[in-house]
Amino acid sequence: MLVDVKVPVLAESISEATLMSWHKKPGDPVRRGDSLIDIETDKVTLEVSALNDGVLAEVLKQDGEVVDSDEVIARIETQGKAAAAAPAATGEPAPEQQSLMQDGAAVKAGPAVRSLLEEHRLDAAAIPATGKDGRLTKEDVLNYLDSHGAAAPAPVENKPPPPPPA
Repeated sequence: MLVDVKVPVLAESISEATLMSWHKKPGDPVRRGDSLIDIETDKVTLEVSALNDGVLAEVLKQDGEVVDSDEVIARIETQGKAAAAAPAATGEPAPEQQSLMQDGAAVKAGPAVRSLLEEHRLDAAAIPATGKDGRLTKEDVLNYLDSHGAAAPAPVENKPPPPPPA
């Protein structure tokens, strides 16, 4: 039986989301709870997980596509040989999630964290990540800023030009 994988219901003020990158490809076995894809809105990054054991039968929407709330983005085959193949996947690590490349090291981070890193000109690889699956959290960055005495970036001063020489 084919089971639809849908975009979660988005907040009322959010009309659409962008598919980040698929963690599984068609034909890959999946287990209930496996992360399939991250979806990013202008406010948050959501993880879409498999609701059933089986095999990812088809991907209907590709990385980077804009999707609406409750839209079908993939299908999982839950019966027959497809479902029997799913338990074999338990020992395999999932592919990298959305990551930043800092000094050659991949660091998983959401949009709020990337914004903080850019704002404070920080190296993501230098900050210990405590989130699920090695994800760098906003709290990790804020704790790093507190412990290293990093201040907020200085505001740009808008000084008037000096008066012309008399």
